[in-house]
Amino acid sequence: MIRLFSALFIISTISLQLMAQNEQEALPGDTSLPSTSEEITKLAGLESSEYRYSVEDYFKKPAQYSFQFSPNGAYFSYRERDENGKGHVYVKNTETDEITKVIEEGEELVRGYGWANDNRLIYVSDKGGDENYHLFAVDLDGSNAKDLTPFDGVRVGILNSLKDQKDFMIIQMNKDNPQIFEPYKINIITGEMEKLYTNDDPSSPIDGYEFDKDGNLRGYAKLINGVNYQLFYRGVGETEFTEIMTTNWKESFSPIGFNYLSDNPHDAYVKSNLENDTDEIILYDFKENKVIEKIYSNETFDVGGMSRSRKRGYEIDYFYYTGEKDHIIPVSDTYKALHKKFQTQFGDKDFSITNATDEEDKYLIYVSSDRLYGMYYLYDVAKDSFKEIMNLKPHLKEEDMAEMRSLKFKTRDGLTVYCYLTIPNIAKEGNKVPMIVNPHGGPYGPRDYWGFNSETQLFASRGYATLQVNYRGSGGYGKSFYLAGCKQIGRNMLNDLEDAVAYVKTLGLIQEDNIAIYGASYGGLATLGSLVKTPDLYTCGVDYVGVSNLFTFYKSFPEYWKPYLLQVYEQWYDETNPEEAEIMKAVSPALNVDKITKPLFIVQGANDPRVNIDESDQVVENLRARGVDVPYMVKYNEGHGFGHEENRIELYSAMMGFFAKHLK
Repeated sequence: MIRLFSALFIISTISLQLMAQNEQEALPGDTSLPSTSEEITKLAGLESSEYRYSVEDYFKKPAQYSFQFSPNGAYFSYRERDENGKGHVYVKNTETDEITKVIEEGEELVRGYGWANDNRLIYVSDKGGDENYHLFAVDLDGSNAKDLTPFDGVRVGILNSLKDQKDFMIIQMNKDNPQIFEPYKINIITGEMEKLYTNDDPSSPIDGYEFDKDGNLRGYAKLINGVNYQLFYRGVGETEFTEIMTTNWKESFSPIGFNYLSDNPHDAYVKSNLENDTDEIILYDFKENKVIEKIYSNETFDVGGMSRSRKRGYEIDYFYYTGEKDHIIPVSDTYKALHKKFQTQFGDKDFSITNATDEEDKYLIYVSSDRLYGMYYLYDVAKDSFKEIMNLKPHLKEEDMAEMRSLKFKTRDGLTVYCYLTIPNIAKEGNKVPMIVNPHGGPYGPRDYWGFNSETQLFASRGYATLQVNYRGSGGYGKSFYLAGCKQIGRNMLNDLEDAVAYVKTLGLIQEDNIAIYGASYGGLATLGSLVKTPDLYTCGVDYVGVSNLFTFYKSFPEYWKPYLLQVYEQWYDETNPEEAEIMKAVSPALNVDKITKPLFIVQGANDPRVNIDESDQVVENLRARGVDVPYMVKYNEGHGFGHEENRIELYSAMMGFFAKHLK
């Protein structure tokens, strides 16, 4: 019932990297095209000025990060960076202060970790970033480590942590068919597993599963004709599922969890936009198939979700959503009191609870702002006290960082669009500065946020303003705004960027003839498309793991994307429609490289399963055939974004050299 792939075609900038190649195996792409390490070093060297903060200051991992309590609060875990940039996981006994290294990060990166119960931790890792994640478990003393899903070419995801069944959890894998996922109950000590439901119809696959807190499968969503979803439900103890409704991919109806405070076992909280333009939280009776009550909504922004207290019988503590900034709406008396304390302690900073003990007697709170990278605090309920745990990057002084300002403007066709402008401190002294337009990935669903951004702060430290535009199709602004982006790649989506630039020019802060564009993933496509569509607007561009040719992009989809191809046709463009195929040709930069006249730097992870290396290769090859010098950075142990610290630092060092050459 939860549509796990509703945002599947987000070509996001999340650092999920792809399969590294062993020794002398054939490397992906045309290996004659990438710039040499000497050429990349020379490019980085063009940034010759001295600055207070280095690239490393912004992009090295913190000394310690990712703090978590064990469920009973007896232990405290965290990741610690070593001299090689690896982030190992340590566990500290809160009574004895004894520290144990539990998980060692090697060549394969630990993509995430957490506590499964009081005695055992889990983590996920892949092979060189191929996104086929394995689930591992280890005891808190570092013993009994086990790969729970030792299957090649299989991707695992966690569906339900089964807090009340401490040695078990529910996962999903595409083990029997690479295109579809099935749920399994797995023993996190032995690795024994049981398939809970069979998903054996690739033509109409189950797209998501809904389990209750006791591990009962209560519902699922089946993809029909590639664009519609049939939702099925059954009560506890029932054997047959009943169809509830059919929705379209354009609609949202996603259960958050069952209402365990109700006497009716069929009540559940759902995030839906079936009766509203923005996503709202409703209470729904799945037996009667009707809305019981509308719980929370915002007329402008989609609700993000809700937080409930397991200790207090799943009472609602608060709702949250992201508008121009993040917002928390307290609900329970318990959380209202906590929220008031947090506001008094942290003032105008953003704060959020990242972790709590099962007894809710200790909370980990993350505090940040547009100028503060982030700090962890411990709040002890019994002592009513706050303790600073870690300032993640104390060397980045708040007073030196740049302001991120939230703005909105009207597009040429009357749409209200929100954006963020990070303004170098020198601009406030009356100095106009160059600007970098930075479109986010996606394009459909993701959005940019207010808060500390290492990229924009690095740019600001070098004297560049950064403009981030939540163009039509971005998530968080309601159904109409989201759907306004359909079939607008290369067209109105780029117009939104141009209109944002025109608006910022009216503020008198930037050098109007000194503007670059840089983006990753879809943002890379927007960069290339902008250099084709409006070559006179931009001075130069950087394309990072960007799509360049919609036809080859479609053909390179991973297997588990293929059931959703018809949805892509409805949202992007339909290559089988002759009229839309002509549009695809017109908006595919690789097919229009003769129109690119401005300097371009291209960056690619060689093993990217989302945006194949051929997307970058074909642009580089075509431009070089015209005699254009295109710096091209390729990393053969990376995929859709660089996860290795040393690669990120090299990337941004080279980027700063490129901008120094063309923006100063």
